[in-house]
Amino acid sequence: MHVIIDICVVPIGVGVSVSPHVAACQKVIGEAGLEHRLHAYGTNVEGPWDEVMAVVKRCHEVVHDMGAPRITTTMKISTRTDRVQHLDEKVASVTARTPERD
Repeated sequence: MHVIIDICVVPIGVGVSVSPHVAACQKVIGEAGLEHRLHAYGTNVEGPWDEVMAVVKRCHEVVHDMGAPRITTTMKISTRTDRVQHLDEKVASVTARTPERD
């Protein structure tokens, strides 16, 4: 099953800046070869269900290995049975219906 997720991994107990931990997760996702897009409050990831969920688990392992005693993660998950949809298609669908800005 193909899945698109929006994930936000937040280490707790590591201080104010979490960018090193986010960067470590981005590396994990990139090494897995999954399509992904970083945004201001998380990352969109797409691919086969088991591969995407394995990356979520690996992100937790890596962030814990970096010294985070606790992690809170939020995820939104999207699947479809009628067709496979990709990140760029979802964005293009909305962009096509959005008035241009000056």
